[in-house]
Amino acid sequence: MNEIASMTAMRRSVVLSLLTAGLLCHTACQSGDSEAARGYSVSPGQRPNIIVIVVDDLRWDELGVAGHPYLETPHIDRLAQEGARFSNAFHAVPLCSPNRASILTGQYPSRHGIIDNVARNRASHRLQTFPRTLQDDGYETAFFGKWHMGNDPTPRPGFDYWAAIPGQGRTIDPELYEDGRIHTVEGYITDVLTDRAVAFIERDREGPFFLYIGHKAIHPDARQLDDGSVDLSVPRGYVPAPRHLGRYEEQVLPRRANVISSLDELTDKPALRRALLYKSSPEIVEMFGEDELDPGSSEETKRRRAEMLLAVDDGVGRIVEALDRSDILDQTFILFTSDNGFFYGEHGLSIERRLPYEESIRTPLIVRYPTVAEAGSEIDDLVVSVDIAPTVLEIAGATIGDHVQGRSFVPLLLGDASDWRRSVLIEFYTYENPFPWLVDMDYRAIRTSRYKYIHWMQHPDEGELYDLAEDPYETRNLIDDQRLAGLLRGLRAELATAVLDAMQLPH
Repeated sequence: MNEIASMTAMRRSVVLSLLTAGLLCHTACQSGDSEAARGYSVSPGQRPNIIVIVVDDLRWDELGVAGHPYLETPHIDRLAQEGARFSNAFHAVPLCSPNRASILTGQYPSRHGIIDNVARNRASHRLQTFPRTLQDDGYETAFFGKWHMGNDPTPRPGFDYWAAIPGQGRTIDPELYEDGRIHTVEGYITDVLTDRAVAFIERDREGPFFLYIGHKAIHPDARQLDDGSVDLSVPRGYVPAPRHLGRYEEQVLPRRANVISSLDELTDKPALRRALLYKSSPEIVEMFGEDELDPGSSEETKRRRAEMLLAVDDGVGRIVEALDRSDILDQTFILFTSDNGFFYGEHGLSIERRLPYEESIRTPLIVRYPTVAEAGSEIDDLVVSVDIAPTVLEIAGATIGDHVQGRSFVPLLLGDASDWRRSVLIEFYTYENPFPWLVDMDYRAIRTSRYKYIHWMQHPDEGELYDLAEDPYETRNLIDDQRLAGLLRGLRAELATAVLDAMQLPH
């Protein structure tokens, strides 16, 4: 009853904020986003195997195929070369726990209730995830890796096989909950998960399988407490596999045009500037330490993250090889993505991850499945992480329930972009932990193919508007440009409708 009351109060506060800001100009919500994809069907005897791979904290541009200047990801690149890569894919919320819930449910945090990284263990046991539907439809299902909706590693409904790390987990010699117990497994976490994935693929079976791999990489070692804060007494840092450590020791990543050298460059981003001034205060620096805050993201951070990703790429190669050995590669739908992005000094940000700028909200999204995805194709239509669940269900020939808010992008894979959405909603609920300088930075944002409007819930008069065609680095806030007043009114109305639609209860 307390959870229901809390969600009701949360919804009321959001609506009140929109009313106060003058955004809520109409309340008619038009969904229809869970309609079945046209031009695709599957017979019960031809249902494909399905693999979903989710990498932690991976930016959309941290792949060889995305143009990274030195990072080598040949196996991930192969998925794109033999399938489709989405160039405008976004996170419904750029934060680990809520976005993982959005991927698995096809719902926004406003609907599924996992709104932050607080340990919502019981709630995550009750989510209406698409693996539960696949399991009911005869798929053999497996989960390996980082669940990270609570620190509880025990099995969630919908999986026949389960091997999960508690909380953030450990990179070297990780603990795993499998076969009804927690035990320590020798080795490197990414390789440990890949070993189990390959063994699952090669099992004898008559029907199709579904495999979900939630990688710990490329997240640093850390111990997250149940309240969402990080235990600063525990050693933290990025840990590449020993075979990859030092691979990029001499490399320097070019700075993007929106990396700043002074907070004075953020005068047109007052909400962000105020938060970062607090981050640089003696109080916060003493609490966290300069190394932990990593202002601007050091070259050490960038190199170690890149080296950690090499083991993920090795794992993708091993999985593809296992599918090929079993002669089922082309009968397997493979989806590769991440849970949120990361900042390398853009807009003065580093470890924050969760704010509404492109480096955080954009996601790599690659699909390999020759039945629907043309080799080497690039899709620039707007998709969002809530679309993954209905897409997988459509591919499996399963029912897409009314509770699903996303929309299957199978038509886009088949080349049909008619009647597709013109914008996506990104939402974020802040909380006290783990970054106290972001405590009042709740936002809702609307992203079209050209424009982005950011509405700070606690600072409605400090909104931001960007023309991404003219200013892809979001360096010029146009919120006060009178020439765009009509556009701004339209975006505010579109945002209001999207927010209310996200909060609607299932039919």
